[in-house]
Amino acid sequence: MTVESRLSALENSINETRSLISQNNCVFDSQSIKNREKRAPESGFEPESEPRQLKGSISGFKALNNIISEAELNSSRQETLTTLEFRYTKGELDSYLEWRIAGLTHKSSNWIKKAATTFWSHTKGRISKTSLEELRALSFGKYVDPYAQSKVLNFTKGFLKYQAKLTLDPRYCAFDMFLEKPKVLKEQKRMTSRIVTKEDIETVLVIIKKNMLHGSIDEAHAQQFSGIVLFGAYTGQRPYSTIAQLRVEQFREALQLEKSVVQVEAAQDKIRMSHYVPLHPQLNTAVNVLCEGRDDATCMFAWESIRKWMQKQRIPLTRCKSYFIPSDLRKFAEQYGDVIGWNESNRAYVLTHGVRGVEWSNYRHLLPEFVYDVYMKNWNDVCFVQ
Repeated sequence: MTVESRLSALENSINETRSLISQNNCVFDSQSIKNREKRAPESGFEPESEPRQLKGSISGFKALNNIISEAELNSSRQETLTTLEFRYTKGELDSYLEWRIAGLTHKSSNWIKKAATTFWSHTKGRISKTSLEELRALSFGKYVDPYAQSKVLNFTKGFLKYQAKLTLDPRYCAFDMFLEKPKVLKEQKRMTSRIVTKEDIETVLVIIKKNMLHGSIDEAHAQQFSGIVLFGAYTGQRPYSTIAQLRVEQFREALQLEKSVVQVEAAQDKIRMSHYVPLHPQLNTAVNVLCEGRDDATCMFAWESIRKWMQKQRIPLTRCKSYFIPSDLRKFAEQYGDVIGWNESNRAYVLTHGVRGVEWSNYRHLLPEFVYDVYMKNWNDVCFVQ
């Protein structure tokens, strides 16, 4: 065989070998692609872009997050008003009570103190569903009057709001739902059932005189009591905020006027309205006696003395099943004003009752002599038998 023939055979053998290698590479490549497609993750990431360590960390984080979320959900479900309970101290209650009654009169603060005592005795430092429901049941069981029932409940609501702001915890206010009054139909009262007549006033004056004659009270107290009854019946002033606050000098100044009127100061009136109060001629005599020998700055009437005296006497009223109390003097002036036709505007001014509108605050300003003249047109002929 020649050299040329040998070279040609070798060249053919090399070409066959190359062809076989090329075919094998194509088969390997197609098979590799198929295997890759089978092993491709569902997330769509290539295996090289998601290492095994990262995949395990993400799975663990997701599982831990699910456990925490489930625990928080269970915790929020367990914390309800049924199981929630707050604690408070007697000092915190006393602090709220002191803040609540600051600047109030004795009469206004008295019921607040009683409500605080009732609240403490039935909760004992615990604010919970059970303790508040017991307090609510006590209020409805002990008191019949709706206003009396509201006093303890309203005090409790106020304390809850106070604690919520003090502790920055609004959950205190959620306990209000256990203090709500039942939705029942209330009895509609068009007029008060408490009636005070002229005969009732005269009965009180007669009993005062009899007590003095029998020695139960001395003459000074009898004069005081009679003066208070006459002044309250003729003028209808509020007992604690006005009658108990008037000074001797105010009456002395009134008696020096041609038409006697006492100027009540704003601080001596419940609604802080300064006004003039006419003095009836029968009242002038009693006032003159009480002013003799007394200092100008002293209080004109011994209000606490007559209050305690009436509590012991228990003088019955003629038109209702009850006993006479000092506040009935104002009620008499209002009711008897209808009998004698007392001018509505003059009555509202003297009693400072229903005078909160713009009409009174911005337009009306009554002069003392006119107040006296209108008043005497109706009251001049009214005289109490003592």
